[in-house]
Amino acid sequence: MAKLYLKFEQAVLKEVPLSQGVVTIGRLPDNVIHVDNLAVSGHHAKIYWDMDKYVIEDNNSLNGTYLNNRRISKAALKDDDVILIGKHTIAFKDEWHEGPGAGQVAEKTGPALPKMEATMVLDTKKAKEMMQAAALGQTGQTVPGVEAPPPAPPKERIGAVTIVDGKTDQPRYSLTGKMTVIGKNDMASIKLKGFFAPNMAALINKRDNKYYIAASEAKIKVKINGAEIAGQKELNEGDLIEVAGIKMTFSFE
Repeated sequence: MAKLYLKFEQAVLKEVPLSQGVVTIGRLPDNVIHVDNLAVSGHHAKIYWDMDKYVIEDNNSLNGTYLNNRRISKAALKDDDVILIGKHTIAFKDEWHEGPGAGQVAEKTGPALPKMEATMVLDTKKAKEMMQAAALGQTGQTVPGVEAPPPAPPKERIGAVTIVDGKTDQPRYSLTGKMTVIGKNDMASIKLKGFFAPNMAALINKRDNKYYIAASEAKIKVKINGAEIAGQKELNEGDLIEVAGIKMTFSFE
């Protein structure tokens, strides 16, 4: 498994195992790797899986992202690479390496079907599923007479908001429900504080693995990245939301 190690001088501040999701790096607290340094931009850079490798990409940061002492905009990562962001370093460690010659035998010999021990008894349906899975995984083609397995459902994404300004009862909220209410009343999931805070300021709805925000009534103003919205607006990674005197950033967990 690949991992990231956030360091300041020689001290390791955080260890982050990598999956195939996006690891955001920056000064704002909603980042996966939070670097509290004025030389670091709010959303400075990100690391993600791209086809067959991990990639680091700079988000047009003010002071730049450096890989092995060279400024980059986007670059592939390899074991023992060192990333410099502000005064902090991030070490990339890839603890898994594919052996030499992997994938070459299949090109010459064709797809290999799963081995079955003499004592293993499979029903016809199960045997077809195993054969189809092996054929699809190695050739991308179907086996005649064998039905392809159904596609895997898309992975559910959970949204979250992090409060950067204003008074609420928590600094961060996970948006696990189909509807999240922002306001002062008892129904609100994101509870506003203050005498003049509205009972219901805005609603965040989740549908089809996406999140949408809208004001609860016409007199409430909602801004996304400084621009006032009308009706519902889809939320994207890193959006800054302003409503009822609070500011918060949206991200996916």
